[in-house]
Amino acid sequence: MSTQGIKTVLHPVTDLAAAKAVYTALLGIEPQADAPYYVGYDAEGQHIGLVPNGAQQGMTGPVTYWHVGDIEAKLAEVTAAGGKVKDEPKDVGNGRLVATFTDPDGNVLGVLQDPQS
Repeated sequence: MSTQGIKTVLHPVTDLAAAKAVYTALLGIEPQADAPYYVGYDAEGQHIGLVPNGAQQGMTGPVTYWHVGDIEAKLAEVTAAGGKVKDEPKDVGNGRLVATFTDPDGNVLGVLQDPQS
């Protein structure tokens, strides 16, 4: 089963206001989602998210999310190939499912499934 590519990258941040200023300057656009728990930008088909206190959620660095059509099937494929599920699929709102897994070197990768239209 193929993926749709990396379309989402989440960055853990300790100071949301400071990070928001830097990413707004870098991307040259205002955030499309701006809340105390998450700031997100849509830039040229890429979603860049800032996750306050991401380290407390186990984020050790940016996490790339590969968009897939069937999150359960993709997790089955990557675990059969040697990956290990870190966070089981969970609904983060409006039917969007996310999960993370590690590759054999411990790198954290994400998969994201949007609801079927």
